[in-house]
Amino acid sequence: MSSELAIRARGLSKVYPVYAKPHHRLMQALDPRRAHRWHDEFHALRPLDLSVRRGETVGIVGRNGSGKSTLLQLICGTLAPTTGSLEVSGRIAALLELGAGFNPDFTGRENAYLNGSVLGLARAELDARFDEIAAFADIGEFMDQPVKNYSSGMYVRLAFAVAINVTPDILVVDEALSVGDEAFQRKCFARIERIREEGATVLFVSHAAGTVIELCDRAILLDHGEMLAQGQPRGVVARYHKLAYAPADRAARIREEIIAEYAGDDGEADDEGGHDGDGQGAVVRGAAVAGERAYWDPGLVPASTVAYENRGARIVDPHIETLRGERVNVLVAGEEYFYAYGLEFDRTLTRVRYGMMMRSIVGIDIGGCASAVAADAIPVVERGAVLKARFRFRCILTPGVYFGNAGVLAALGEGEEFVDRRIDAVMFRVLPQWGRLATGLVDMGVSPAAE
Repeated sequence: MSSELAIRARGLSKVYPVYAKPHHRLMQALDPRRAHRWHDEFHALRPLDLSVRRGETVGIVGRNGSGKSTLLQLICGTLAPTTGSLEVSGRIAALLELGAGFNPDFTGRENAYLNGSVLGLARAELDARFDEIAAFADIGEFMDQPVKNYSSGMYVRLAFAVAINVTPDILVVDEALSVGDEAFQRKCFARIERIREEGATVLFVSHAAGTVIELCDRAILLDHGEMLAQGQPRGVVARYHKLAYAPADRAARIREEIIAEYAGDDGEADDEGGHDGDGQGAVVRGAAVAGERAYWDPGLVPASTVAYENRGARIVDPHIETLRGERVNVLVAGEEYFYAYGLEFDRTLTRVRYGMMMRSIVGIDIGGCASAVAADAIPVVERGAVLKARFRFRCILTPGVYFGNAGVLAALGEGEEFVDRRIDAVMFRVLPQWGRLATGLVDMGVSPAAE
């Protein structure tokens, strides 16, 4: 293997036998010549070729069950491959199942030494690093208490602290950063960034597209155990989203389209950082992506829609469209769109106004608009009337998935009440941006200023 490579896999696969009945396992064991196969096969990972350079950060994305964790476990040596060869150069620290192997009756200190020795540290090295491990875990006097008395948060803090202080040549992270509180997650990201800067190779699995694009030099898309694509993170993540949100009857066709797009990429790590998936070559960090366009993805259908009781008005067909009137739900940041829906009235209502609100995936209200203040509401809307609600907006949201609400208000009794409302009526996604500096949910146009 080249000295520039940290990982090289050729024809690597993992297949599990699946037995319909328990005694079939015994029958297979008693049939050494395999005259009859007593099991089916589950291909957790189909033969793939992969090369990762030293110091490279590679993101692995895919739907649940796609083979991501299997690939990482093979690289870490906790699974043996069924076929193929695998060469790994350097010490590995794996953030997979945090705390696996901890003895519940041992104290945190004892488990730190035990886990550290498993990860390849000598006793002298652990003595020298223990204070740093304890400071990172930040569990205070519980370090000398049995871990069976720990909360789940304390448990993973200790496990992460040990693994992250190994000073690895290769760091493997499998969704481990979803644990702990926000402050601890930030500390973990900072430590991973420091490990990257020190020249370690990082393999990173995450469903958070923005994190993959921000942290990784290259991305790999797995599906049903097969590598569909690899290249610049922005292009690979965009295709992952297209596949993840595809209707069941279109998923197979989209898979084939992705494979065809990336045909000819042999999996070697090259000096240009890999194929970008769009035929545009390497993308310079911070540069705008030319030709990026909004489009309609039929798989983006909200499953959390809540409709209020109709009380004289009906919201019809809420959606987002371009300024040219094309219906879209995958948006390009910085472009302008209309949020639109129809209003049908089956009774005469007074003091009518309507509005919209955009929300994050966890339900935080980000921003919206009303058609008028209460004093300027439409005085009377007659029964049978049809109105068109249209709100023009510029997409300043950072990459991710969002939802849109719609509501119509009217005077009922002595107050103003909703006569129809839809929560999570629209689901849409904002495309990733290469080299994005903005953080949070909204890009406020902030830029670093020179001193």
